[in-house]
Amino acid sequence: MIRVVVVDDHEVVRKGVIAYLNTEEELEIVGEASDGYTGAALVKELKPDVVLMDLIMENGTGIEATKEIMETETCRIIILTSFYDDEKVFPALEAGAFSYMLKTASADEIAEAIKKAFRGENVIEPKVATKMMTRFRQDKKPHEELTNREREVLLCIGEGMTNQEISDHLFIGIKTVKTHVSNVLSKLEVQDRTQAAVYVHRNGLLKKES
Repeated sequence: MIRVVVVDDHEVVRKGVIAYLNTEEELEIVGEASDGYTGAALVKELKPDVVLMDLIMENGTGIEATKEIMETETCRIIILTSFYDDEKVFPALEAGAFSYMLKTASADEIAEAIKKAFRGENVIEPKVATKMMTRFRQDKKPHEELTNREREVLLCIGEGMTNQEISDHLFIGIKTVKTHVSNVLSKLEVQDRTQAAVYVHRNGLLKKES
C-alpha cells in the first residue's frame, strides 16, 4: 500500500480528493491537514510515502511546509495547486517538491501521479515543464550552445587568429571557417570578431581550455 497524506486548506477539495483516492486499492490515506504547519508536523509523525500539497494556505504555505518536510523526511511531495506562475513554481521545486500538478487534473491523473511518485517517476504539468525548459535555456551561457567545432573557432578568434590562420590551425577550408565564424557571431549575439574575442576573455574560456 502507498501511504498518502493530503494537505489542502479547501475542505471541499481535500475531502473530494480523499474520497476518490480511498477507492484506489493501492492507496491508503493515512492523514489530512488544512494548513502547511500542521501538514508538516503530520508528515513527520506519520511518515507517508507521498504527500499531496496545496501551495497557498493561510497558516504555512505549501512551499514552507515542503522545505520543512524535506529537511528530515524522504517522502515524495506532489504540489497540487491552481497556480503556475514563476513565483510559485520554482520556489516549490527548489524546496524539494517531486511533482507539480494543477487542480485542473482529473482524479485519475492525481491517483496515477501518486503511484508514479512512489515508483520514483515525477509528473510535471506541461505548462510548468515549459517554464522549466525556458529557464534552463536562459541560465545557459551563449557559448554553451556552440558545436564543438564552433567552440574551437571561437577560441581561435580569442587568440587573435585570422580566418586563414584558423583554417591552417584546424585543417578546414577557408569557406568553412567563414561559415563557422558567422554562426559563432550569431549565437553569441555579437557584432564582430573583436566583440567575440572580448567575450572569450570575459568568460575565461581560454583558461578553461588550457
